[in-house]
Amino acid sequence: MPYKETMQTKVAHSQTMTPAVIEKPMLEALKGRVAPRAPIWLMRQAGRYLPEYCALRAEAGSFLNLCYNPSMAAEITLQPLRRYDFDAAILFSDILVIPHALGQGLAFVEGEGPQLPPLEKLSDIENLDMAGFEQKLAPVYETIQILKRELAADKTLIGFAGAPWTIACYMLHGRGGGTFDRTRQMAAADPAGFQTFLMHIADVTARYLVSQIKNGADTVQLFDSWAGLVPDSDFESHIIAPTKHIIDKIRAAAPDVPIIGFPRQAGKHYAAYAHETGISALGLDPQADIQSMPKNICLQGNLDPEKLLAGGDTMRRAALDILQAAEGRPFVFNLGHGVIKETPPEHVAELAALVRSYTRTV
Repeated sequence: MPYKETMQTKVAHSQTMTPAVIEKPMLEALKGRVAPRAPIWLMRQAGRYLPEYCALRAEAGSFLNLCYNPSMAAEITLQPLRRYDFDAAILFSDILVIPHALGQGLAFVEGEGPQLPPLEKLSDIENLDMAGFEQKLAPVYETIQILKRELAADKTLIGFAGAPWTIACYMLHGRGGGTFDRTRQMAAADPAGFQTFLMHIADVTARYLVSQIKNGADTVQLFDSWAGLVPDSDFESHIIAPTKHIIDKIRAAAPDVPIIGFPRQAGKHYAAYAHETGISALGLDPQADIQSMPKNICLQGNLDPEKLLAGGDTMRRAALDILQAAEGRPFVFNLGHGVIKETPPEHVAELAALVRSYTRTV
């Protein structure tokens, strides 16, 4: 059947059905519900591709000022919902507020990204400042409180943090990009010391996410952006074990809150990650095959951001392929990574409309 006929058939079908009333569609999907419409939100849905973000960013003076200014961070979080009526708002912040709150220096350099003074040795993490951790992150919690008041009742509020391996990459390497050679070398040279390092990050990350939940987050996501760099032999120790440690601590404090795990480029390890960590939903990168994933878990993903950037038939066909692959299972539509800054906002609007028009098998 030609593409246009397929899309028209689905849209026409959607117009004849009345979906069940769901208070928070995304939250229901994360808890295992299969609904006639897949909820949608996008990673980096608030950011540099939106002119309203750029205007506020210029006013703030620096990226960190935005992250630690509750009124500005809340405004940025809400901007894409005003445009696209997404099903979820994700807290505007950054994964590196954790090392920053521990006392490690952090600067966002224009055109170069985040930069930190790399820790000299693994044991240096013990010397970082836990005493002021919560106080330094208080503006983030205030942002969540504002959002909880401002968001419509049917919208899900997502908190987040970086997963230990990814945070370790930045703390030890000092910047993003590349293959984080220094981090991988330190992990190989002292496996036991590196595991202690990861678990220290896991402890503070769990504490941070529990505080986000206590302040109003409906769900939280763990971003393991550099999981694909971990050798197969170390995936259990570097990715799964510290992630499970975080999830166990969150579940002890907030047993009903769903948790999304996103181990980008995990490849053949996706199934083990889903099974062994205890996550509620599995975020997928564009290379992951939805139909090969475990059936007993909600999936999230996984449109290639480059196809969103391209727009047109390229984007539409790819989005429909994903929706069709996810038929009959709990699913949240998203990208396989963040929105690219050159993406035209009208492409995002068209994607959101397409996903909303598609009626799923339930």
